[in-house]
Amino acid sequence: MATASLAARNGHARTPADKRVLAASSIGTVLEWYDFFLYGTAAALVFDKLFFSSSLSDTAATLASFATFGAGFFARPFGAVLFGHFGDRVSRRNMLIISLTMMGLASAAIGCLPTYASIGLAAPVLLVALRLIQGFGVGGEWGGAVLMVTENAPDGKRGRYGAWVQFGVPAGLLLATVTFLLVDAVTTEDQFMSWGWRVPFLLSIVLVAIGLFIRLRIVESPDFEKAKTKGKTEEAPAPVVETVRRHPRELATAFGARVGENALFYLFTVFVLEYGEDELGFERNEILVAVIVAAAIGLFTNLFYGALSDRVGRKPVYLFGAVVSLVFSFFYIPMLDTESLAVIVVATVIGLNIGHDAMYGVQAAFFAESFGTTARYTGAGIGYHLAAVFGGGVAPLIATALMATGDSGKLLVGGYMAVMCLITVIAVLFARETKDSDFHEAPADDVEREGRFTRDTARAPVTARAAR
Repeated sequence: MATASLAARNGHARTPADKRVLAASSIGTVLEWYDFFLYGTAAALVFDKLFFSSSLSDTAATLASFATFGAGFFARPFGAVLFGHFGDRVSRRNMLIISLTMMGLASAAIGCLPTYASIGLAAPVLLVALRLIQGFGVGGEWGGAVLMVTENAPDGKRGRYGAWVQFGVPAGLLLATVTFLLVDAVTTEDQFMSWGWRVPFLLSIVLVAIGLFIRLRIVESPDFEKAKTKGKTEEAPAPVVETVRRHPRELATAFGARVGENALFYLFTVFVLEYGEDELGFERNEILVAVIVAAAIGLFTNLFYGALSDRVGRKPVYLFGAVVSLVFSFFYIPMLDTESLAVIVVATVIGLNIGHDAMYGVQAAFFAESFGTTARYTGAGIGYHLAAVFGGGVAPLIATALMATGDSGKLLVGGYMAVMCLITVIAVLFARETKDSDFHEAPADDVEREGRFTRDTARAPVTARAAR
Protein backbone atom coordinates (compact mmCIF):
# COMPACT_ATOMS: atom_id res chain seq x y z
CA MET A 1 0.00 0.00 0.00
CA ALA A 2 2.81 2.36 0.88
CA THR A 3 4.50 1.62 -2.41
CA ALA A 4 1.36 2.37 -4.36
CA SER A 5 0.84 5.63 -2.50
CA LEU A 6 4.42 6.73 -3.10
CA ALA A 7 4.16 5.93 -6.79
CA ALA A 8 0.98 7.94 -7.02
CA ARG A 9 2.59 10.94 -5.31
CA ASN A 10 5.49 10.75 -7.73
CA GLY A 11 3.08 10.74 -10.65
CA HIS A 12 3.45 7.14 -11.67
CA ALA A 13 1.31 4.52 -9.96
CA ARG A 14 1.73 0.86 -10.82
CA THR A 15 -1.16 -0.55 -12.84
CA PRO A 16 -2.11 -3.98 -14.26
CA ALA A 17 -0.89 -2.69 -17.63
CA ASP A 18 2.56 -2.11 -16.10
CA LYS A 19 2.65 -5.74 -14.99
CA ARG A 20 1.72 -6.90 -18.48
CA VAL A 21 4.52 -4.79 -19.92
CA LEU A 22 6.96 -6.28 -17.40
CA ALA A 23 5.92 -9.82 -18.33
CA ALA A 24 5.92 -9.15 -22.07
CA SER A 25 9.32 -7.48 -22.07
CA SER A 26 11.04 -10.07 -19.89
CA ILE A 27 9.52 -13.12 -21.61
CA GLY A 28 10.15 -11.68 -25.05
CA THR A 29 13.75 -10.96 -24.08
CA VAL A 30 14.18 -14.55 -22.89
CA LEU A 31 13.16 -15.76 -26.33
CA GLU A 32 15.43 -13.29 -28.12
CA TRP A 33 18.47 -14.28 -26.05
CA TYR A 34 17.64 -17.96 -26.47
CA ASP A 35 18.19 -17.48 -30.18
CA PHE A 36 21.36 -15.46 -29.71
CA PHE A 37 22.99 -17.82 -27.18
CA LEU A 38 21.99 -20.90 -29.12
CA TYR A 39 24.36 -19.74 -31.84
CA GLY A 40 27.19 -19.28 -29.35
CA THR A 41 26.81 -22.82 -28.02
CA ALA A 42 26.69 -24.25 -31.53
CA ALA A 43 29.68 -22.15 -32.62
CA ALA A 44 31.78 -23.64 -29.80
CA LEU A 45 30.65 -27.24 -30.20
CA VAL A 46 29.32 -27.88 -33.72
CA PHE A 47 29.86 -25.22 -36.39
CA ASP A 48 33.65 -25.62 -36.57
CA LYS A 49 33.10 -29.22 -37.69
CA LEU A 50 30.12 -28.69 -40.02
CA PHE A 51 30.53 -25.35 -41.77
CA PHE A 52 34.23 -25.24 -42.59
CA SER A 53 36.60 -27.34 -44.68
CA SER A 54 37.96 -30.48 -43.05
CA SER A 55 41.40 -29.44 -44.33
CA LEU A 56 41.56 -26.73 -41.65
CA SER A 57 43.37 -27.50 -38.42
CA ASP A 58 41.27 -27.73 -35.26
CA THR A 59 42.50 -24.32 -34.10
CA ALA A 60 41.82 -22.68 -37.47
CA ALA A 61 38.31 -24.17 -37.63
CA THR A 62 37.57 -22.98 -34.09
CA LEU A 63 38.82 -19.48 -34.90
CA ALA A 64 36.68 -19.41 -38.05
CA SER A 65 33.63 -20.56 -36.10
CA PHE A 66 34.15 -17.90 -33.41
CA ALA A 67 34.60 -15.31 -36.16
CA THR A 68 31.09 -16.06 -37.46
CA PHE A 69 29.87 -15.79 -33.86
CA GLY A 70 31.49 -12.35 -33.61
CA ALA A 71 29.86 -11.20 -36.86
CA GLY A 72 26.52 -10.91 -35.09
CA PHE A 73 28.02 -8.44 -32.63
CA PHE A 74 29.21 -6.12 -35.39
CA ALA A 75 25.63 -5.87 -36.66
CA ARG A 76 24.22 -5.00 -33.24
CA PRO A 77 25.16 -1.27 -33.14
CA PHE A 78 23.59 -0.77 -36.58
CA GLY A 79 20.41 -2.38 -35.30
CA ALA A 80 20.57 -0.15 -32.23
CA VAL A 81 20.84 2.98 -34.40
CA LEU A 82 18.01 2.05 -36.79
CA PHE A 83 15.61 0.66 -34.19
CA GLY A 84 16.57 3.48 -31.84
CA HIS A 85 15.73 6.07 -34.51
CA PHE A 86 12.21 4.76 -34.99
CA GLY A 87 11.83 3.77 -31.33
CA ASP A 88 12.54 7.37 -30.26
CA ARG A 89 10.33 8.88 -32.97
CA VAL A 90 7.55 6.43 -33.84
CA SER A 91 6.99 3.58 -31.37
CA ARG A 92 8.79 1.55 -28.70
CA ARG A 93 6.28 -1.29 -28.94
CA ASN A 94 6.38 -1.81 -32.70
CA MET A 95 10.18 -1.98 -32.72
CA LEU A 96 10.05 -4.79 -30.16
CA ILE A 97 7.65 -6.78 -32.34
CA ILE A 98 9.86 -6.39 -35.43
CA SER A 99 13.08 -7.29 -33.61
CA LEU A 100 11.55 -10.46 -32.12
CA THR A 101 10.30 -11.61 -35.52
CA MET A 102 13.66 -10.94 -37.15
CA MET A 103 15.58 -12.93 -34.53
CA GLY A 104 13.23 -15.91 -34.56
CA LEU A 105 13.08 -16.31 -38.33
CA ALA A 106 16.87 -16.01 -38.70
CA SER A 107 17.43 -18.68 -36.04
CA ALA A 108 14.97 -21.07 -37.65
CA ALA A 109 16.69 -20.53 -41.00
CA ILE A 110 20.06 -21.51 -39.46
CA GLY A 111 18.46 -24.82 -38.51
CA CYS A 112 17.69 -25.43 -42.20
CA LEU A 113 21.13 -24.56 -43.61
CA PRO A 114 23.06 -27.14 -45.65
CA THR A 115 26.60 -27.77 -44.39
CA TYR A 116 30.02 -27.33 -46.01
CA ALA A 117 29.95 -30.93 -47.19
CA SER A 118 26.83 -30.15 -49.25
CA ILE A 119 27.42 -26.70 -50.74
CA GLY A 120 31.03 -25.80 -49.92
CA LEU A 121 31.92 -22.17 -49.23
CA ALA A 122 28.31 -21.07 -49.62
CA ALA A 123 27.56 -22.72 -46.26
CA PRO A 124 29.66 -20.39 -44.06
CA VAL A 125 28.61 -17.40 -46.20
CA LEU A 126 24.93 -18.12 -45.55
CA LEU A 127 25.69 -18.78 -41.89
CA VAL A 128 27.33 -15.37 -41.53
CA ALA A 129 24.44 -13.67 -43.36
CA LEU A 130 21.89 -15.14 -40.95
CA ARG A 131 24.11 -14.31 -37.99
CA LEU A 132 24.20 -10.69 -39.13
CA ILE A 133 20.38 -10.65 -39.21
CA GLN A 134 20.36 -12.06 -35.68
CA GLY A 135 22.73 -9.35 -34.52
CA PHE A 136 20.72 -6.62 -36.21
CA GLY A 137 17.55 -7.86 -34.51
CA VAL A 138 19.03 -8.10 -31.03
CA GLY A 139 20.46 -4.60 -31.55
CA GLY A 140 16.90 -3.29 -31.47
CA GLU A 141 15.63 -5.65 -28.79
CA TRP A 142 17.46 -4.69 -25.62
CA GLY A 143 16.93 -0.93 -25.70
CA GLY A 144 13.23 -1.25 -26.46
CA ALA A 145 12.59 -3.86 -23.77
CA VAL A 146 14.49 -1.85 -21.17
CA LEU A 147 12.59 1.34 -21.91
CA MET A 148 9.18 -0.31 -21.93
CA VAL A 149 9.92 -1.65 -18.44
CA THR A 150 11.74 1.30 -16.84
CA GLU A 151 9.32 3.90 -18.24
CA ASN A 152 6.44 1.90 -16.75
CA ALA A 153 8.21 1.23 -13.43
CA PRO A 154 7.07 2.85 -10.15
CA ASP A 155 9.48 5.51 -8.98
CA GLY A 156 12.15 4.08 -6.72
CA LYS A 157 11.92 0.62 -8.32
CA ARG A 158 13.51 1.07 -11.72
CA GLY A 159 16.48 -1.09 -10.74
CA ARG A 160 14.19 -3.94 -9.73
CA TYR A 161 11.99 -3.62 -12.82
CA GLY A 162 14.94 -3.20 -15.19
CA ALA A 163 16.52 -6.35 -13.77
CA TRP A 164 13.61 -8.34 -15.14
CA VAL A 165 14.84 -7.50 -18.65
CA GLN A 166 18.35 -8.56 -17.62
CA PHE A 167 16.73 -11.74 -16.29
CA GLY A 168 16.19 -12.63 -19.95
CA VAL A 169 19.93 -13.26 -20.42
CA PRO A 170 20.42 -16.08 -17.87
CA ALA A 171 16.96 -17.43 -18.69
CA GLY A 172 17.69 -17.45 -22.43
CA LEU A 173 21.13 -18.94 -21.80
CA LEU A 174 19.61 -21.61 -19.56
CA LEU A 175 16.91 -22.45 -22.08
CA ALA A 176 19.37 -22.65 -24.99
CA THR A 177 21.92 -24.72 -23.07
CA VAL A 178 19.36 -27.14 -21.61
CA THR A 179 17.76 -27.62 -25.04
CA PHE A 180 21.15 -28.41 -26.55
CA LEU A 181 21.94 -30.78 -23.68
CA LEU A 182 18.63 -32.65 -23.98
CA VAL A 183 18.98 -33.14 -27.73
CA ASP A 184 22.55 -34.34 -27.19
CA ALA A 185 21.35 -36.80 -24.54
CA VAL A 186 18.70 -38.45 -26.72
CA THR A 187 20.76 -38.76 -29.91
CA THR A 188 23.89 -40.62 -30.86
CA GLU A 189 26.98 -38.64 -31.88
CA ASP A 190 26.26 -39.27 -35.56
CA GLN A 191 22.60 -38.30 -35.18
CA PHE A 192 23.48 -35.16 -33.27
CA MET A 193 26.00 -34.00 -35.86
CA SER A 194 23.67 -34.93 -38.72
CA TRP A 195 20.35 -33.42 -37.61
CA GLY A 196 20.13 -33.18 -33.81
CA TRP A 197 21.86 -29.81 -33.59
CA ARG A 198 19.19 -28.35 -35.88
CA VAL A 199 16.29 -29.05 -33.51
CA PRO A 200 16.97 -26.21 -31.02
CA PHE A 201 17.16 -23.73 -33.90
CA LEU A 202 13.92 -24.93 -35.48
CA LEU A 203 12.15 -24.57 -32.13
CA SER A 204 12.58 -20.82 -32.57
CA ILE A 205 9.48 -20.82 -34.77
CA VAL A 206 7.36 -21.95 -31.84
CA LEU A 207 9.03 -19.52 -29.44
CA VAL A 208 8.63 -16.51 -31.71
CA ALA A 209 4.91 -17.27 -32.05
CA ILE A 210 4.60 -17.25 -28.24
CA GLY A 211 6.59 -14.03 -27.99
CA LEU A 212 4.49 -12.25 -30.62
CA PHE A 213 1.27 -13.28 -28.91
CA ILE A 214 2.53 -11.68 -25.70
CA ARG A 215 3.98 -8.51 -27.19
CA LEU A 216 1.01 -7.72 -29.39
CA ARG A 217 -1.06 -7.33 -26.20
CA ILE A 218 0.97 -4.51 -24.61
CA VAL A 219 0.47 -0.75 -25.00
CA GLU A 220 2.96 2.02 -25.72
CA SER A 221 5.26 3.48 -23.05
CA PRO A 222 3.54 6.35 -21.13
CA ASP A 223 6.69 8.51 -21.13
CA PHE A 224 7.01 8.12 -24.89
CA GLU A 225 3.31 8.88 -25.44
CA LYS A 226 3.67 12.02 -23.31
CA ALA A 227 6.71 13.17 -25.30
CA LYS A 228 4.96 12.41 -28.56
CA THR A 229 1.84 14.35 -27.54
CA LYS A 230 3.99 17.38 -26.72
CA GLY A 231 5.72 17.12 -30.10
CA LYS A 232 9.08 16.35 -28.50
CA THR A 233 9.69 13.34 -30.75
CA GLU A 234 9.59 15.58 -33.82
CA GLU A 235 12.17 18.05 -32.50
CA ALA A 236 15.11 15.71 -33.14
CA PRO A 237 14.82 14.34 -36.70
CA ALA A 238 18.03 12.35 -36.18
CA PRO A 239 18.04 10.95 -32.61
CA VAL A 240 21.53 9.49 -33.03
CA VAL A 241 22.96 12.96 -33.80
CA GLU A 242 21.17 14.52 -30.85
CA THR A 243 22.31 11.72 -28.58
CA VAL A 244 25.97 12.11 -29.53
CA ARG A 245 25.74 15.91 -29.26
CA ARG A 246 23.98 16.09 -25.89
CA HIS A 247 25.24 12.95 -24.17
CA PRO A 248 28.89 12.27 -25.13
CA ARG A 249 29.86 11.56 -21.51
CA GLU A 250 26.96 9.17 -20.97
CA LEU A 251 27.74 7.28 -24.19
CA ALA A 252 31.42 6.96 -23.25
CA THR A 253 30.74 5.77 -19.72
CA ALA A 254 28.07 3.30 -20.89
CA PHE A 255 30.53 1.88 -23.42
CA GLY A 256 33.28 1.51 -20.83
CA ALA A 257 30.99 0.13 -18.15
CA ARG A 258 29.68 -2.48 -20.57
CA VAL A 259 32.81 -3.65 -22.38
CA GLY A 260 34.47 -5.59 -19.54
CA GLU A 261 31.24 -7.15 -18.33
CA ASN A 262 30.38 -8.34 -21.82
CA ALA A 263 33.83 -9.76 -22.64
CA LEU A 264 33.89 -11.85 -19.48
CA PHE A 265 30.36 -13.13 -20.01
CA TYR A 266 31.22 -14.74 -23.33
CA LEU A 267 34.44 -16.18 -21.98
CA PHE A 268 32.48 -17.81 -19.16
CA THR A 269 29.72 -19.14 -21.44
CA VAL A 270 31.22 -19.73 -24.91
CA PHE A 271 35.00 -19.95 -24.73
CA VAL A 272 34.79 -22.35 -21.76
CA LEU A 273 32.84 -24.86 -23.89
CA GLU A 274 35.54 -25.08 -26.54
CA TYR A 275 38.37 -25.01 -23.98
CA GLY A 276 36.78 -27.67 -21.80
CA GLU A 277 36.13 -30.05 -24.67
CA ASP A 278 39.25 -29.56 -26.82
CA GLU A 279 41.92 -28.66 -24.22
CA LEU A 280 40.76 -30.38 -21.04
CA GLY A 281 39.15 -33.45 -22.60
CA PHE A 282 35.68 -33.15 -21.07
CA GLU A 283 32.58 -34.46 -22.80
CA ARG A 284 30.36 -31.84 -24.42
CA ASN A 285 27.52 -32.34 -21.93
CA GLU A 286 29.83 -32.14 -18.89
CA ILE A 287 30.97 -28.59 -19.61
CA LEU A 288 27.41 -27.55 -20.45
CA VAL A 289 26.48 -28.46 -16.85
CA ALA A 290 28.71 -25.67 -15.50
CA VAL A 291 26.97 -23.09 -17.68
CA ILE A 292 23.52 -24.46 -16.76
CA VAL A 293 24.20 -24.20 -13.02
CA ALA A 294 25.44 -20.60 -13.29
CA ALA A 295 22.56 -19.62 -15.60
CA ALA A 296 20.03 -21.05 -13.13
CA ILE A 297 21.57 -19.07 -10.24
CA GLY A 298 21.62 -16.00 -12.48
CA LEU A 299 17.82 -16.02 -12.57
CA PHE A 300 17.95 -14.81 -8.97
CA THR A 301 21.21 -12.86 -8.72
CA ASN A 302 20.33 -10.41 -11.50
CA LEU A 303 17.06 -9.57 -9.75
CA PHE A 304 18.83 -9.28 -6.38
CA TYR A 305 21.45 -6.84 -7.65
CA GLY A 306 18.85 -4.78 -9.50
CA ALA A 307 16.74 -4.42 -6.35
CA LEU A 308 19.85 -3.67 -4.26
CA SER A 309 20.74 -0.79 -6.57
CA ASP A 310 17.38 0.84 -5.76
CA ARG A 311 18.56 1.08 -2.16
CA VAL A 312 22.29 1.84 -2.33
CA GLY A 313 22.68 3.28 -5.84
CA ARG A 314 23.69 1.99 -9.27
CA LYS A 315 27.40 2.84 -9.02
CA PRO A 316 28.28 0.99 -5.78
CA VAL A 317 26.71 -2.27 -6.97
CA TYR A 318 28.20 -2.00 -10.45
CA LEU A 319 31.63 -1.14 -9.09
CA PHE A 320 31.53 -4.13 -6.74
CA GLY A 321 30.96 -6.47 -9.69
CA ALA A 322 33.71 -4.84 -11.75
CA VAL A 323 36.32 -5.10 -8.98
CA VAL A 324 35.43 -8.73 -8.19
CA SER A 325 35.76 -9.55 -11.89
CA LEU A 326 39.11 -7.77 -12.12
CA VAL A 327 40.57 -9.79 -9.25
CA PHE A 328 39.03 -13.06 -10.46
CA SER A 329 40.57 -12.65 -13.93
CA PHE A 330 43.85 -14.14 -12.69
CA PHE A 331 42.20 -17.16 -11.05
CA TYR A 332 39.80 -18.26 -13.81
CA ILE A 333 42.09 -20.23 -16.13
CA PRO A 334 44.02 -21.89 -13.24
CA MET A 335 40.67 -23.06 -11.84
CA LEU A 336 39.72 -24.54 -15.22
CA ASP A 337 43.09 -26.28 -15.43
CA THR A 338 42.40 -28.27 -12.27
CA GLU A 339 40.34 -30.46 -14.63
CA SER A 340 37.83 -30.92 -11.84
CA LEU A 341 34.26 -30.43 -13.02
CA ALA A 342 33.23 -29.28 -9.53
CA VAL A 343 35.94 -26.59 -9.53
CA ILE A 344 34.94 -25.51 -13.06
CA VAL A 345 31.33 -25.13 -11.90
CA VAL A 346 32.50 -23.03 -8.94
CA ALA A 347 34.66 -20.88 -11.25
CA THR A 348 31.74 -20.30 -13.60
CA VAL A 349 29.43 -19.38 -10.70
CA ILE A 350 31.97 -16.93 -9.25
CA GLY A 351 32.59 -15.34 -12.63
CA LEU A 352 28.96 -15.07 -13.70
CA ASN A 353 26.88 -14.79 -10.56
CA ILE A 354 29.10 -12.79 -8.20
CA GLY A 355 31.08 -10.60 -10.57
CA HIS A 356 29.16 -10.35 -13.84
CA ASP A 357 25.60 -10.27 -12.49
CA ALA A 358 26.38 -7.41 -10.09
CA MET A 359 27.10 -5.33 -13.19
CA TYR A 360 24.48 -6.73 -15.53
CA GLY A 361 21.57 -6.71 -13.09
CA VAL A 362 22.00 -2.93 -12.64
CA GLN A 363 22.70 -2.09 -16.26
CA ALA A 364 19.15 -1.59 -17.53
CA ALA A 365 18.22 1.12 -15.04
CA PHE A 366 21.73 2.63 -15.03
CA PHE A 367 21.84 3.15 -18.79
CA ALA A 368 18.19 4.15 -19.25
CA GLU A 369 18.44 6.82 -16.54
CA SER A 370 21.41 8.39 -18.29
CA PHE A 371 19.36 9.61 -21.27
CA GLY A 372 16.21 11.64 -21.87
CA THR A 373 12.99 10.23 -23.34
CA THR A 374 13.62 11.26 -26.95
CA ALA A 375 17.21 9.96 -26.91
CA ARG A 376 16.84 7.05 -24.51
CA TYR A 377 16.24 4.20 -27.00
CA THR A 378 19.15 5.36 -29.17
CA GLY A 379 21.56 6.27 -26.36
CA ALA A 380 21.09 3.18 -24.20
CA GLY A 381 21.11 0.91 -27.24
CA ILE A 382 24.27 2.34 -28.81
CA GLY A 383 26.22 2.28 -25.54
CA TYR A 384 25.14 -1.27 -24.84
CA HIS A 385 25.67 -2.78 -28.28
CA LEU A 386 28.76 -0.88 -29.43
CA ALA A 387 30.59 -2.14 -26.35
CA ALA A 388 29.50 -5.68 -27.22
CA VAL A 389 31.44 -5.45 -30.50
CA PHE A 390 34.70 -4.85 -28.64
CA GLY A 391 33.72 -7.00 -25.67
CA GLY A 392 31.89 -10.27 -26.19
CA GLY A 393 32.03 -10.19 -29.98
CA VAL A 394 35.78 -10.78 -30.08
CA ALA A 395 36.49 -12.23 -26.62
CA PRO A 396 36.27 -15.96 -27.50
CA LEU A 397 38.28 -15.33 -30.67
CA ILE A 398 40.99 -13.37 -28.83
CA ALA A 399 41.18 -15.90 -25.99
CA THR A 400 41.54 -18.81 -28.43
CA ALA A 401 44.26 -16.97 -30.38
CA LEU A 402 46.14 -16.14 -27.16
CA MET A 403 45.97 -19.75 -26.04
CA ALA A 404 47.56 -20.81 -29.33
CA THR A 405 50.67 -18.71 -28.65
CA GLY A 406 52.20 -21.36 -26.39
CA ASP A 407 53.00 -21.65 -22.70
CA SER A 408 52.35 -17.97 -22.01
CA GLY A 409 48.88 -18.11 -23.54
CA LYS A 410 47.05 -18.79 -20.30
CA LEU A 411 48.70 -15.88 -18.54
CA LEU A 412 47.89 -13.66 -21.51
CA VAL A 413 44.22 -14.61 -21.32
CA GLY A 414 44.16 -13.63 -17.65
CA GLY A 415 45.82 -10.33 -18.49
CA TYR A 416 43.34 -9.70 -21.29
CA MET A 417 40.42 -10.30 -18.90
CA ALA A 418 41.96 -7.97 -16.31
CA VAL A 419 42.48 -5.14 -18.81
CA MET A 420 38.87 -5.33 -19.96
CA CYS A 421 37.67 -5.21 -16.34
CA LEU A 422 39.97 -2.28 -15.57
CA ILE A 423 38.34 -0.28 -18.38
CA THR A 424 34.97 -0.95 -16.76
CA VAL A 425 36.17 0.04 -13.27
CA ILE A 426 37.47 3.37 -14.58
CA ALA A 427 34.28 4.07 -16.56
CA VAL A 428 32.04 3.43 -13.56
CA LEU A 429 34.18 5.66 -11.34
CA PHE A 430 33.68 8.52 -13.82
CA ALA A 431 29.97 7.84 -14.37
CA ARG A 432 27.24 9.85 -12.63
CA GLU A 433 24.98 8.23 -10.07
CA THR A 434 21.56 8.08 -11.73
CA LYS A 435 19.31 6.41 -9.15
CA ASP A 436 17.61 9.64 -8.06
CA SER A 437 17.55 11.44 -11.40
CA ASP A 438 14.21 12.98 -12.40
CA PHE A 439 13.59 10.20 -14.90
CA HIS A 440 10.16 11.16 -16.22
CA GLU A 441 11.24 14.75 -16.87
CA ALA A 442 13.62 13.43 -19.55
CA PRO A 443 16.93 15.30 -19.22
CA ALA A 444 17.55 15.45 -22.95
CA ASP A 445 14.22 17.19 -23.51
CA ASP A 446 15.13 20.15 -21.30
CA VAL A 447 18.56 21.66 -21.83
CA GLU A 448 18.27 23.89 -18.76
CA ARG A 449 17.35 20.96 -16.55
CA GLU A 450 20.13 18.86 -18.07
CA GLY A 451 22.67 21.48 -17.09
CA ARG A 452 21.24 21.65 -13.57
CA PHE A 453 21.48 17.86 -13.28
CA THR A 454 25.12 17.99 -14.33
CA ARG A 455 26.04 20.74 -11.85
CA ASP A 456 24.18 19.19 -8.95
CA THR A 457 25.68 15.75 -9.38
CA ALA A 458 29.14 17.23 -9.76
CA ARG A 459 28.91 19.26 -6.53
CA ALA A 460 27.57 16.75 -4.06
CA PRO A 461 26.39 13.16 -3.65
CA VAL A 462 22.82 12.52 -4.68
CA THR A 463 20.44 12.22 -1.76
CA ALA A 464 17.67 9.69 -1.82
CA ARG A 465 14.33 11.18 -2.71
CA ALA A 466 12.33 8.00 -3.08
CA ALA A 467 11.18 6.01 -0.06
CA ARG A 468 12.78 2.65 0.39
